[in-house]
Amino acid sequence: MQASSIDVERLETLIEINTLINSNYTDDKALLTHILESASRLTHGESSSLLLLNHETNRLYFEISLGPKGPDVQKFSLKMGEGIAGWVAKHNTGLIVNDVDKDGRHQKSIDSKTGYATSSILAAPMRIKDRCVGVIEIINRQDRRNFTNDDLMWLERFAVQAALAIQNAKSYSKLRNELFILQDRLNEDKGYHPFVSGSKIIDEKLKLVDKIAATDSSVLILGESGAGKELFAEQIHLRSKRSDGPFIRVNCAALPEHLLESELFGHVKGAFTDATADRRGRFELANGGTIFLDEIGDMPYKLQSKLLRVLQHMVFERVGASEPTTVNVRVLAATNKDIESAIEEGRFRKDLYYRLNVLPFYIPPLRERVEDIPVLADFFLEKFNRELKRSIHGFSNEALESLMSYSWPGNVRELENVIERSAVICDDEFIRPQHLLLVSSLNENNEYDNKKLKEALNTFKKHFIRKALESNSWNQTETSAKLGIQRTYLSRLIKELDIKT
Repeated sequence: MQASSIDVERLETLIEINTLINSNYTDDKALLTHILESASRLTHGESSSLLLLNHETNRLYFEISLGPKGPDVQKFSLKMGEGIAGWVAKHNTGLIVNDVDKDGRHQKSIDSKTGYATSSILAAPMRIKDRCVGVIEIINRQDRRNFTNDDLMWLERFAVQAALAIQNAKSYSKLRNELFILQDRLNEDKGYHPFVSGSKIIDEKLKLVDKIAATDSSVLILGESGAGKELFAEQIHLRSKRSDGPFIRVNCAALPEHLLESELFGHVKGAFTDATADRRGRFELANGGTIFLDEIGDMPYKLQSKLLRVLQHMVFERVGASEPTTVNVRVLAATNKDIESAIEEGRFRKDLYYRLNVLPFYIPPLRERVEDIPVLADFFLEKFNRELKRSIHGFSNEALESLMSYSWPGNVRELENVIERSAVICDDEFIRPQHLLLVSSLNENNEYDNKKLKEALNTFKKHFIRKALESNSWNQTETSAKLGIQRTYLSRLIKELDIKT
């Protein structure tokens, strides 16, 4: 009866993975984690790893590792034929090793570096049309018994299904990415930027963008330098009924007063020395669309009254002209300055501020949306791999920790510059901390003062896990899937790090 119930459980697990084959997974990591959790449940494994084979480098990379030392294991890779998983990939056949100490194929160096004791291994190849594309490796049965041929048979069946699920997910992801790239290229041809995000904070902001885009009211976008104010202005325009019209950008800090007035409102021939012909200004060019006034806090005081009139009546005169010009333009403005202080100091008109600030929109700095950092880093790395003709595979765990613990005073713009610099100087398959050349943010936070590395990392982990739990409403199952770890391991970390609601 017991054997029958086990078979039913295993059959249900196979059916579960079969449903994944037809699922449109947009998060590759979540899919791989789901697959590996199912494989561990199927074989009663204590720890597990899913390795994918890169046929260009002929190496196996630990894409997902679950268990007490999962994150540590993901730092390693294996040559074809190296270790138990490498042997399985090379020979394209499953393997049981119930006494690893007596098997010369076992890669003991990984155990010694992670401090994890491996006693038995069960491994099966993932195949697409009989070609090995990866390996699922199960470490140590939970009941401390030996793995059996029955375990191997089920895992081999499961691994074939898993390979199909991964292939379909990659095909779907590739198709989505190609569509996004085409859309981005179409937008880039029109002067727009790709919009990349992975955090719930920005998802919420985009929902607000949809509501703002449905109106014609003026918007004042606030945020630190490099946080992405221009990108959000673009999104407001692209999601509005004016999206087919022009989107005109003006940097109010880039030009002196006499040139800025002509740039905004145009001029007539003879208005000043260099005015050799009539010229339309940016407001006329934006007619029927949107104008984006960046660095509005730096606009000269004298020009502010003319801008106020445009906002109120959509009427202005070109420099040197007496005839009014009427336009139909939506105004978006942005600043990283403290406008209210500028008003108190007499540098900014209060009535203009109120007219611009009909719909205030605040963009949080990058350090407050840590989930965006790995997504943006991957995006920028892919971009610079393409531009610099590099083939860097990604970031080491240590490099990601460095990126996510840094305070990013220059926000997304600084992150892009760091990734570009890293891609240029990287002499490895992965970007590592030494390639980032970051000034550690640990010195900027008293919370880390006088702490040893282990204590500082635990402090970082505590904040990072708490933030992940909060973003998933403290649901440990969803949080563990997002973090790529087992739920039991997350529960243990919560207890060890004393994380409370």
